[in-house]
Amino acid sequence: MKIKVGLMLLVLLSGCGEPLPEKGFAGLGDQAAAFTPVVPGRVFSFPADHGIHEGFRIEWWYVTANLKDAQGRDFGVQWTLFRSALNAAPQANGWRNQTIWLGHAAVTSAAVHHAAERYARGGVGQAGVQTTPFEAWIDDWRFGTQASGADPLADMQLTARDPRFSYALRLTSARPLVLQGDQGFSQKSEQGQASYYYSQPFFQASGELEIDGQRYQVNGPAWLDREWSSQPLTANQTGWDWFSLHLNSGEHVMLYRMRHKDGAPYLTGTWIDPQGRAQTLHAGEISLVPLDTAKVAGHSMPVRWSLKIPGKQLDVTTQALNPNAWMNLRIPYWEGPVQLSGSHGGNGYLEMTGY
Repeated sequence: MKIKVGLMLLVLLSGCGEPLPEKGFAGLGDQAAAFTPVVPGRVFSFPADHGIHEGFRIEWWYVTANLKDAQGRDFGVQWTLFRSALNAAPQANGWRNQTIWLGHAAVTSAAVHHAAERYARGGVGQAGVQTTPFEAWIDDWRFGTQASGADPLADMQLTARDPRFSYALRLTSARPLVLQGDQGFSQKSEQGQASYYYSQPFFQASGELEIDGQRYQVNGPAWLDREWSSQPLTANQTGWDWFSLHLNSGEHVMLYRMRHKDGAPYLTGTWIDPQGRAQTLHAGEISLVPLDTAKVAGHSMPVRWSLKIPGKQLDVTTQALNPNAWMNLRIPYWEGPVQLSGSHGGNGYLEMTGY
């Protein structure tokens, strides 16, 4: 979701130094009547939908990877690019452009978590997304195709660099994209807030990761989320808990819990079989319960969860690889790799916002 993110962290940067609003996490619950609404029945078109969607207020390109080195040590990598439109008018050229770009990158090991962010104004080439050939970038952080065939996501290069870390990964997949929710219409509330949302959960990643001067050759599964919306939260929703999970049996699971100031959370998800066929999971089919919390940057964070999907014989516990995976950025949140135990083994990513 980011929401991963996979919905995620809009920055309405016109008020850069102000406290976060109480009307939906990071302003995502603000009214957006002037922007294009998200409605059911959209027909997705690729590669065009890998690109920018003008008229919508917020969208993101979001990648996570669960990696191991030759010694079996576990790592996580995150790369996200957000596009935020400050108004619904057609975007002007040059410095008159009303688009704000935000990049987040992070690495996690069992002992260390580093996060960094970049900002850019649209219209001047510092950040952007193009579809032919596909590339998303902010400064020298890049997610771009190396594929020569019809599918630009078949072979990708992912890079980011910070004084404390860097990574250069190749991501490949021959599997289909997955439309989340109702054929890509991903509802976030009973009131109808929603995003357009698709994923590529079948990436395999390999390459080099550097943390605090130490280099590692790594490989493992990776996950891409793409979402765009104009108002993905209600004013009563304070944040979310989002999971993307790679099961050792070959299935994948995406689910999220949208928390409210009062009342039960909005809970939904997707079960993805090894061939890429997706089945929507409704609240009555999922049990998602926090088990243990940790004090992280002054916040009480649920870093161990019980997840059950009885209809799929799934009964697992998710444990954070590093409970201190706090994204200490302009809009702070928790995000890091998790490991599974119970009926299924595997790994994945957890994002928690609004705590």
